[in-house]
Amino acid sequence: MTKISTNEIDIVKSEKSRINDVDFDNLVFGRTFTDHMFYCDYVDGEWQQPKIVPYQPITIEPSARVFHYGQAVFEGMKGYKDDNGDAWLFRPNDNFERINKSAARLAIPEFPKEYFFEGLTTLLNMDKAWIKKGKGNSLYIRPFVFATEPAISASPANNYRFMIICSPAKAYYTAKLRVLFAEKYSRSANGGVGFAKAAGNYAAQFYPTNLANKKGYQQIIWTDANTHEYLEEAGTMNIFFRVNDTLITAPTSDRILDGITRKSVIQVAEDHNLKVEVRPVSVKEIKEAAANGSLKEIFGAGTAAVISPIAAFEHGGDVFELPELDNSYALQIKDHILNIQHNLSEDKHGWRFKV
Repeated sequence: MTKISTNEIDIVKSEKSRINDVDFDNLVFGRTFTDHMFYCDYVDGEWQQPKIVPYQPITIEPSARVFHYGQAVFEGMKGYKDDNGDAWLFRPNDNFERINKSAARLAIPEFPKEYFFEGLTTLLNMDKAWIKKGKGNSLYIRPFVFATEPAISASPANNYRFMIICSPAKAYYTAKLRVLFAEKYSRSANGGVGFAKAAGNYAAQFYPTNLANKKGYQQIIWTDANTHEYLEEAGTMNIFFRVNDTLITAPTSDRILDGITRKSVIQVAEDHNLKVEVRPVSVKEIKEAAANGSLKEIFGAGTAAVISPIAAFEHGGDVFELPELDNSYALQIKDHILNIQHNLSEDKHGWRFKV
């Protein structure tokens, strides 16, 4: 290993890349990781010298507070490579702002912007070969921070670790999804942490999602915790409904994640003169639209999948199959976003960030 010191980051390079051992045509999402990882520790009230080292296990004490009180938040973002071999990020400043917003809600100290971007771009340049060309190929990037202080007292930790790891990816969902509208379980509640990318939010979804899987559904569309009458967010995605020629999505709140892909979908739709309504969406409204044929599409939007069309939904024992469309809004918008991400079309909103 070769150690390099810079003003901002201490770097230890891997002696040999593992890239030649990877079958990029048969990737399983989130199971393969690049040669290096970034980390930075928070000790004595300050973020310390950031480091990049070969990807490896970490040592942490059993009493680390993350295991006992759940102080952990994360982000999901992607790197892309264009036909010229240049690497790009998509709206990374939104990810930076959101992870610090999530951290603040869990009483975790915010991470410095210069460390975030210097660490991210340095790491991606070191592992740039792992980003493959072609639409649908990407490098999934996972920044996260967790409490490391060894103490099992119920209060915010004094020590934390911020990390970035990367995983090459292809399409996340390849088939249309069948979903269940939630009637009993809730993803989040008023005044809670639903807007944050807190690790525990996802853990709490697994049990009801497992129940849905047993019924033949891949995901749940969550309803509001008070009445279960309003549709809010899917398991790992924001959700859109097309009724006739209008796209409808729920407004963000302290229950709903302010998705970066969600914001991009709304903007792209408006750029193409599609009507968009951001307002509460009731279960009753969508069931009635499905019954009378005015519900044309439902699709999820998120970093991992970009856009995930939905084929059918169930609620209250009623099952509704959605029509097959040759030129759906979902696929039109997905293609437009992918073209921006891969530097294949104009980026008039300044979303691309060159690495």
